[in-house]
Amino acid sequence: MGDEVLTVSREEVISKAYTAPAEVIRGNKVQMSLYEFLQVFWNEVAETEFKDNWHISFLCGQLEELALTVARNQPKKHDLIINIPPGTTKTIICSIMFPAWCWSRGWYWMRFITASYSATLALESAEKSRDLIRSDKFQFLYPDLVIKEDKDTKSNFRIAKKIKGRTRQGGNRFSTSVGGTLTGFHGHILIVDDPLNPEQAASEKELENCNRWMEQTLPTRKVDKEVAATVLVMQRLHQSDPTGRILEKKKEKIRHICLPGQIRDYEKFLTPPELKVHYTKDGLLDPVRLSWMALNELQDDLGQYGFAGQVGQNPTPPGGGMFKIERMPIIEALDPMDSVVRTIRYWDKAATQLDGAYTAGVKMSRLKSGKFLIHNVVRGQWSTDNRENVIRIHAEADGGFVRVYLEQEPGSGGKDSVQSSIRNLAGYSVEADKPTGDKIFRADPFSVQVNNGNVMLLRGDWNKAFKDELEMFPNGTYKDQVDAASAAFALLAKKKQVRVIR
Repeated sequence: MGDEVLTVSREEVISKAYTAPAEVIRGNKVQMSLYEFLQVFWNEVAETEFKDNWHISFLCGQLEELALTVARNQPKKHDLIINIPPGTTKTIICSIMFPAWCWSRGWYWMRFITASYSATLALESAEKSRDLIRSDKFQFLYPDLVIKEDKDTKSNFRIAKKIKGRTRQGGNRFSTSVGGTLTGFHGHILIVDDPLNPEQAASEKELENCNRWMEQTLPTRKVDKEVAATVLVMQRLHQSDPTGRILEKKKEKIRHICLPGQIRDYEKFLTPPELKVHYTKDGLLDPVRLSWMALNELQDDLGQYGFAGQVGQNPTPPGGGMFKIERMPIIEALDPMDSVVRTIRYWDKAATQLDGAYTAGVKMSRLKSGKFLIHNVVRGQWSTDNRENVIRIHAEADGGFVRVYLEQEPGSGGKDSVQSSIRNLAGYSVEADKPTGDKIFRADPFSVQVNNGNVMLLRGDWNKAFKDELEMFPNGTYKDQVDAASAAFALLAKKKQVRVIR
């Protein structure tokens, strides 16, 4: 048989590969697809029985396409982002099997960098991949591939290939946590499996640290920037999680696979849309792993926000999260039978121009009917001078009967800033406001009125941006309009803000 490649059918691979005579299968020449490889070696890494579903072969195909481009040293077509619920074998496919499969195809020179939100998880996947290579089954089929004895740790092990009695050094797998050091290591394929957990996503600092590592550290660790590829696999946790940030900045360079656990509520997030034909008649991604009973239990455990992100791949619940924006009517003019009781303009000021936050000014009235009307919302990223000018211009336009409130941030800096704005508004009715409690707590009374249809909007160009921010709250990137509106409502409703003890 010499050096010819032995191609075996899927059935032969699964049923005969391990029992075939050694002379029939010669060293590193068994050409399996990743999907076949997964089934042959499943029991080497998993304690449960293999349960097939369409998404498994589909994801394997996507990874194969990416790896083949790298193996041919061709400029990559795209990086790969996979958004999929937990419990769908994503780690076994992407983090455990995929690197070993690449080496088995003869690409023993490939180098991998793998990462997860914790070092423990990253090392666990690496250890299982290493155990797979050491297994009797793998060594039977690929006796020429070994792990170098002097480079054999969970965090960094190196592959070697036996060629004509000599051992040739090959690629390696280096594993770390997101945020961990990568100095001195480069990869042909970079795999990030769950870069952050739900608790980290709830922390602005942790979220920003994760995104900074993904955007500034990881890309510098590629062997060849034009060829090396990145695979990001995760469930959505925040509008500005790594998936959100990467798609916002370079969507055209990404192959995005988004597979919600069910499409009854999340069909518009399914990517690519043609994958809908694979969902069952009940609209489920995987009726075995994620049945409706399992999904209902997950919703009880995760809550509406967690379920929407981790299962629906949309980091806000369907129809809005805290705010049911479809219950907020847009009107052309105030009903003549109603009248205004009191009107205020509330400003939530950003610190500096283009610092990532917006200054927002919400003009809101309480009506005789007991409902509330938002006349307009002013929003922008302005320098200090321009911001103060905008605030004064709107005070003039609103008229003297509209009282102006300015949020005072904690600390001496917040006090100095609000006092400066008050001086700028000399001649107008203006007051500093010191809201307490977290943003979600402060928004809750306002959301109750919105969800009961008691808050109306005057039609204007600002409507969409305002409703979009409410829909994404509290998982959205920006919260300035919600903060200003919640504070205005609290003042108009004469509801005192109560300090939350944590």
